[in-house]
Amino acid sequence: MRIHLDRIGDEPFKWQERRQLQPSILERPEVVHLSEIAWQGEIINTGTEHLFQGKLQYEQTLTCQRCLVESPKPVTAEVELLLVSDGEEPTEGELELEAEDLDVHYITDGIVDTDPILLEQLQLNIPMRPLCREACAGLCPQCGVDRNRESCDCEDQRIDPRWSVLRGLREEE
Repeated sequence: MRIHLDRIGDEPFKWQERRQLQPSILERPEVVHLSEIAWQGEIINTGTEHLFQGKLQYEQTLTCQRCLVESPKPVTAEVELLLVSDGEEPTEGELELEAEDLDVHYITDGIVDTDPILLEQLQLNIPMRPLCREACAGLCPQCGVDRNRESCDCEDQRIDPRWSVLRGLREEE
């Protein structure tokens, strides 16, 4: 949704929409499915800038990084941004972000597009290492059985060759 900031007066501009997006748009293979996204919020004219407040609710199905089981996770997230109009977003060279820079969104033409903000929030709500549960035992590296559902008789005797020297010290004692 594109919102013209110059049309927002003393009353906040409120919106509410439902979006259905394909998981492939996020370019994250661990995201298998996204439910319909409820996306709502308001933009408040503070006089010099605009305050963007939004909330999204949806369910994402992620592949566990340990056992490869798909598990749905409900997500509720809130976003608050300061919309800076006619400002130049720094783009050249290396930049060090300050804490206050994380909550600023630059607008160049007086129109805020909520789609990039929504996509950014979806990305931020994908865990770096999705797990079906914290205590997931994962797959056996030798036979491939899901250790959460059944046990196997494989012995985990493989030792990283970098540690093999330490094994010799233990045997000398």
